[in-house]
Amino acid sequence: MGTPLFIVDAFAARRYAGNQAAVCLLDEPADETWMQEFAAEMDFSETAYVVPSGDAFQLRWFTPTVEVELCGHATLASAHVLWEAGRLRPDQEARFDTIHSGRLVCKRNGDWIEMDFPADPPTACDPPASLAEALGAKPVAFAKGRYDFVAELESEKEVRGLAPDFRELATLPVRGMIATARGDGDGDYDFVSRFFGPGSGIDEDPATGSAHCVLAPYWSGRLGKEAMSGFQASERGGTVRVRLDGDRVILGGQAHTTVRGELE
Repeated sequence: MGTPLFIVDAFAARRYAGNQAAVCLLDEPADETWMQEFAAEMDFSETAYVVPSGDAFQLRWFTPTVEVELCGHATLASAHVLWEAGRLRPDQEARFDTIHSGRLVCKRNGDWIEMDFPADPPTACDPPASLAEALGAKPVAFAKGRYDFVAELESEKEVRGLAPDFRELATLPVRGMIATARGDGDGDYDFVSRFFGPGSGIDEDPATGSAHCVLAPYWSGRLGKEAMSGFQASERGGTVRVRLDGDRVILGGQAHTTVRGELE
């Protein structure tokens, strides 16, 4: 019997939208070199490795080039797979123990999955001198979270129309760049965003849960709301519900399995 492998569209209202993640259900921890090589073989923004561990599961995430400390969409995909594959009952929480981000807990709420993640309030700072040229736009506000820069732009239209210089963005000393703006009122969302991470092997991520750990406190302060909806305006598009809960953020999304198989 081979190792179960799933491909899941996360933060997706339907199949073939949102962000793709590969999820491997392992019986025991695997060699890191193999995990990185297989993530490169899959070539998705994230491949997740899930291993049973007591009342929880060990969880690690790899891009095609590096291991990351926190990933939202692959956590969502992993929880979805555990329920769908019968590894957890529908009423059970999915508990994940991670190396850098502690325990992450996921719950089902109807057709949605809610994830309890650490909030990452960004701190205002001056943008790097090369930022406007690399991003292709001049921010109206700029900040830095634990992993990423945040550039607020003038309008949703400007965010959607960005065509960054990925080579220049890759030189910035962060995991990635979040470009964001208020929603223009035509959609059912409070803010829009895009995420660029060429330095981590991902030019543009289709839907980024961990970025919303930054965006939730950022936009909560500007909009005066604790519960909001964000739309990641990538080519595939992704919808993320956010709710601040003290120093935590509850991220909500939907997931759809597109492939089930086995690893040789």
